[in-house]
Amino acid sequence: AAHMRLVQFRRVGDSGGIRVGVEQGEGLGVVDLKAFDPSMPSTVKELLELGDKGLECAERALASGRCVLERSHIKLLSPVLAPEKVVCVGMNYRDHCLEQNAPIPKEPIIFSKFPSAITGPYDDILLPSESEEVDWEVELAFVIGRRGKDIKEEDALSYVAGFTVANDVSARDWQMGRNGKQWLLGKTFDSFCPLGPALVTADAIKDPHSLALRCLVNGEPVQSSNTDQMIFRTEALVSWVSRFVTLTPGDIFLTGTPPGVGVFRKPPIYLKKGDVVECHIQHLGSIINKVV
Repeated sequence: AAHMRLVQFRRVGDSGGIRVGVEQGEGLGVVDLKAFDPSMPSTVKELLELGDKGLECAERALASGRCVLERSHIKLLSPVLAPEKVVCVGMNYRDHCLEQNAPIPKEPIIFSKFPSAITGPYDDILLPSESEEVDWEVELAFVIGRRGKDIKEEDALSYVAGFTVANDVSARDWQMGRNGKQWLLGKTFDSFCPLGPALVTADAIKDPHSLALRCLVNGEPVQSSNTDQMIFRTEALVSWVSRFVTLTPGDIFLTGTPPGVGVFRKPPIYLKKGDVVECHIQHLGSIINKVV
């Protein structure tokens, strides 16, 4: 596949359907795939399920220069909606483990969010009345492109469709103190998984483990690191998780966060109404979400 930035969007003023688009470049116009070829599906997940046929059509659409919509005419959504799984990895940055004096894990620590937590790259983060300790976590995310089980590590990257930016928003009081210290509830409130702005195809990212990533709250840097700090890399995570479950197109992995989260600051800092959180990853772009 050619280097592409796949997006999902709605036309402004159109309460109707989701569309798949291909960005002409970061922040540039978007080619409407279904306008180019009416036989193409309306979601990125369905496009991935088509395999090479879907991506080849997206390449042709991008090359054609036709059916281009201006950014002001569309509202970007998460690049994947309603995945079968949202797989998350805890304690996966060496520098984040050091920050909390925690041992380096011997195997990936896996938890999940419900797909209903997913929200768009510029949508609001909703502060739940049930939590006083909502925190930020910039993360590299990747999306599975084809079905697989018991995947060998050396083959794993061929199962990855592409990469995007995530914020693993976390209610620390629920994650660390409530509900038997199970992480799920603290991680999966509605809007606790902003994603986007685009799914950048895997071939466009020369080395996903050499990307600068950062998080800013109200313009102030709070996290700044590099994906080279990841303990378990993309191929190891695909292989490990596929030992337990069958991976399917559209499944989303969040790969862990670097240091600088609010809970480990002295004193701790948590998100409040009106805050603006920006998560940025080199070559992928930024998601910017207001806390309401």
